[in-house]
Amino acid sequence: GTSVLQVTATDADDPTYGNSARVVYSILQGQPYFSVDPKTGVIRTALHNMDREAREHYSVVIQAKDMAGQVGGLSGSTTVNITLTDVNDNPPRFPQKHYQLYVPESAQVGSAVGKIKANDADTGSNADMKYTIINGDGSGVFSISTDKETREGILFLKKPLNYEKKKSYTLNIEGANTHLDFRFSHLGPFKDVTMLKIIVGDVDEPPLFTMPSYVMEVYENAKIGTAVGTVMAQDPDTANSLVRYFIEHNTEEDQYFTIDASTGTIRTAKIFDREETPWYNITVAASEIDNPELVTHVPVGVRILDVNDNPPELARDYDVVVCENAKPGQVIQTITATDKDNSANGARFHFSLDEGLSLNPNFTLRDNEDNTASILTRRRRYSRTTQDIYHLPVLISDGGVPPLSSSSTLTIRVCACERDGRVRTCHAEAFLSSAGLSTGALIAILLCVVILLAIVVLFVTLRRSKKEPLIISEEDVRENVVTYDDEGGGEEDTEAFDITALRNPSAAEELKYRRDVRPEVKPVCRHHLSSSLDSIDVQEFIKQRLAEADQDPSVPPYDSLQTYAYEGHRSEAGSISSLDSATTHSDQDYNYLGDWGPEFKKLAELYGEIESERTT
Repeated sequence: GTSVLQVTATDADDPTYGNSARVVYSILQGQPYFSVDPKTGVIRTALHNMDREAREHYSVVIQAKDMAGQVGGLSGSTTVNITLTDVNDNPPRFPQKHYQLYVPESAQVGSAVGKIKANDADTGSNADMKYTIINGDGSGVFSISTDKETREGILFLKKPLNYEKKKSYTLNIEGANTHLDFRFSHLGPFKDVTMLKIIVGDVDEPPLFTMPSYVMEVYENAKIGTAVGTVMAQDPDTANSLVRYFIEHNTEEDQYFTIDASTGTIRTAKIFDREETPWYNITVAASEIDNPELVTHVPVGVRILDVNDNPPELARDYDVVVCENAKPGQVIQTITATDKDNSANGARFHFSLDEGLSLNPNFTLRDNEDNTASILTRRRRYSRTTQDIYHLPVLISDGGVPPLSSSSTLTIRVCACERDGRVRTCHAEAFLSSAGLSTGALIAILLCVVILLAIVVLFVTLRRSKKEPLIISEEDVRENVVTYDDEGGGEEDTEAFDITALRNPSAAEELKYRRDVRPEVKPVCRHHLSSSLDSIDVQEFIKQRLAEADQDPSVPPYDSLQTYAYEGHRSEAGSISSLDSATTHSDQDYNYLGDWGPEFKKLAELYGEIESERTT
């Protein structure tokens, strides 16, 4: 009686005309599953608890007839397709109550090793389910999860399998619906349980080490071949094959050790120094002799133990300075020491002076018992002139077993200091003393330098006092300049010069031809003047010689210089030569020079003095 759908038919006839428009509904197809109300056309279910899993789709044909269904009435029909929707009324069911699964012992942890599925006749969310392991001895080794798309249970491996220890496991797996409909809870329970037996398969496995990693120790400076430790591996299979050990020399550190192939004993292949490398990491491999391809690796760490083999030494090079005005018992320096060994072999240092030497009257040492020591003065005042450098041997020993010691020498410089202790200056010999030069050697070196300087000065003095000639070579006269400061002789110079030689035509140099060019024309004949020397005009003579030089190609080349001395006619203003100035008195007034400014002041004073002398 559940209502499914209502159908409606219409009639075009006049409804007021009798029963012609009255429609009656009837079902032609779909019985006995459905029925229709003849008046309203409502389709209803006709059976109780229809099962979708038995039949899901139905085709129902409904007829509508007018005239109230009487004979002679007209009818029409329609088809209604009805689909049953699903409800969760079917619990999941495993097809079998017992399953068996084979899993090799070499299966990797976390990998899927099998699948299982329970069937559910419902669809959609009504068929969703969840798989769980409810009990069994393999619940700690295996786990199960649900694939939402395929609705399968995926079995995963949680722990490694070992055929030699356990050959099978049993699991009880439950599959239950996740979406329940309480209207159908009486049809439950909506879950099912099955048993799964897992059989572990035997596989030839590689050897297994007794430990996942090894840490070994060996002392530094141990001889080559010293045993460091032993690794052990066994064949996990029932055959228990023999195992071979070896080191794969992939890194440089692997070459520092060797291993016995049969016993697995690791030995040193070099002498180690902990201060250089305190730790080594190597990889040891083991394989079955019958099947060398099955190899297992294990990391091995080797710690190098310390041996007290390094003596202590000063932490740094100290520059110790003592002031000249130092007082007895004054601390001038605090020193510390270092040791390359670890704290167990050198944490405590002891400082002392060398007992093999006599008591030092200048300085002493005090051990502060905190790995430091203080240098103290033993007397008052020090002098740089007397001794500027002191050497103090210090003995340092450690607390290792056996104890080691070393001796270091401190160099103490004597310096001049201010009252507040600041260093003002130190003697220069303090820096040269380290080179091994004594005071006598320095004095000898300085004396040699003074003698050498005296020789150089004497040589320079003698060279300057030597008078050199004014002209060194006649061939290179132009490079020597001779300076005379003598004043001219006045009228004597004028009378000593005879211009007659210049006016003598015969004194001219005879014609010379060019040696590098052969003349093509005959030289122009020169007309010698037959007049007396006194009647010759020098200006006319020079013009004639210039004309002949321009017209004659045989004369020296154009770049040759011919010099003719001629002063020209006497100037109307008179001679400007200073030769007659000694005897001639000028009446010119030089007072105007004072009006020319300060630049001519000195010249005006000079000529003013000359005028005053002449007047006097």
